[in-house]
Amino acid sequence: MSEAAEKIDSSQREIVTFRIADQDYCIDIGLVREIRGWTPTTVLPQSPTYIKGVMNLRGTVLPVVDLAQRLGLGETEPDARHVIIIAHLGSRTVGLLVEAVSDITSVPQSELKPTPDVASIDAKAFVEGVFTIDDHLIRVIDLKHILPHEEGDRE
Repeated sequence: MSEAAEKIDSSQREIVTFRIADQDYCIDIGLVREIRGWTPTTVLPQSPTYIKGVMNLRGTVLPVVDLAQRLGLGETEPDARHVIIIAHLGSRTVGLLVEAVSDITSVPQSELKPTPDVASIDAKAFVEGVFTIDDHLIRVIDLKHILPHEEGDRE
């Protein structure tokens, strides 16, 4: 690949877009391990309300986060149409419950716009910024703030 092509590629951001509470969001594809259909989880007592439960993924037990509830958009009642995005951030792996995965695409990094100032501090922590794709606003989720803290987030 030429140096010019490498510069173009490095300015692109690969994202997975998905729906939560009938709204569009995305995360970087590099964080996604796999996408699975919904399977019931096992509830753990005293876990944060946005944790749907835990699931066994090939011998690894991982939490499943209801992204809609975590973002304050209401609790999800999952059915066969819902999916779980298995995401990996640092040393942590988590399932993210979403309505549906919409697309995998590349967008220019320069197109990322900051979260508007009208958003609350919490919203700005969860949303890194916004892309416009085909006249749709796609919010970029910041997984560092979505995941429960290592020592136990008791929200």
